[in-house]
Amino acid sequence: MSASSLPGTPSRVAVVLAFAAVYIIWGSTYLGIRFAIDSMPPLLMAGSRYMLAGVVLYGFMRLRGEPAPAGRGWATALLIGICLLTFGNGGVTLGEQYIPSGLAALLVATVPMFLAILGWWSGVAARPTLWVAIGLACGLLGVYLLARTPGASHVALPGHEGLGMVLVLTAGLLWAVGSLYSKGHQPSPSPFVSGGMQMICGGLVMLVVGLVRGEATEFDVAQVTAKSWWAYTYLVTFGSIVAFTAYIWLLRVVEPALAGTYAFVNPVVAVLLGWAFAGEALNPQMLGGAALIVVAVALVVLGGSKKPAPKQ
Repeated sequence: MSASSLPGTPSRVAVVLAFAAVYIIWGSTYLGIRFAIDSMPPLLMAGSRYMLAGVVLYGFMRLRGEPAPAGRGWATALLIGICLLTFGNGGVTLGEQYIPSGLAALLVATVPMFLAILGWWSGVAARPTLWVAIGLACGLLGVYLLARTPGASHVALPGHEGLGMVLVLTAGLLWAVGSLYSKGHQPSPSPFVSGGMQMICGGLVMLVVGLVRGEATEFDVAQVTAKSWWAYTYLVTFGSIVAFTAYIWLLRVVEPALAGTYAFVNPVVAVLLGWAFAGEALNPQMLGGAALIVVAVALVVLGGSKKPAPKQ
């Protein structure tokens, strides 16, 4: 069976393991990014991470016998990669210079809210239900509480929390745009080949932007700490290859709304890991904002999970 074909009925164990990978690994990547950029330039780190992971995944699938994609497929992969990775992951990576990893994950949890609104406006999804609307209101209140959180310590460039939040929220918006576009435009029939292509293209653009920003000017590889190298290795292998592959597989075997529940599990994992291993503070206001965002995303994802009736 080729990788592009679908299994008849996936085993319960496979589904559980895939969800565990997406929930836990993606939740931990926020802390991994934080550790990696302690001694690595943000966009050069993120771009090379995805370039390397994409080459490995794409090369493996081609060796497995998947056909080479057409030139139009690469153009599609470039557009999706720019939205999802260059702006999406790149924006989060830049934002984590200014805000804690847990806060970044909580802000990224607004992605399903962007998806609900943009999907409705673009005609891709049905009009948000009452529960979805309540979720959007809770999410806005949660983001407001987070925005009023006192300045955080233990970040690379303290004193610019507002900039960090704007970067991460913009990243979430562009991730949603890319996700909606990718529903009707796939670079390759194989989701794994498509994923590799998107990582190669998005990572390459990130590298170019990082070089234009001058990140390589004062960068000395010899000064990269062991902790950053371990974090980088983890991001390439588990964060990009394992978790990303698990996610795109889940999109093919379960309802998209169910696969999207990672968005309100990741923040909980990220906040707890940031508190436990990076000394990131937890205060009542941040916990209140976190709770509202988790409730909001749950309402948006679960309240909008019903498929719209087909058009006559």
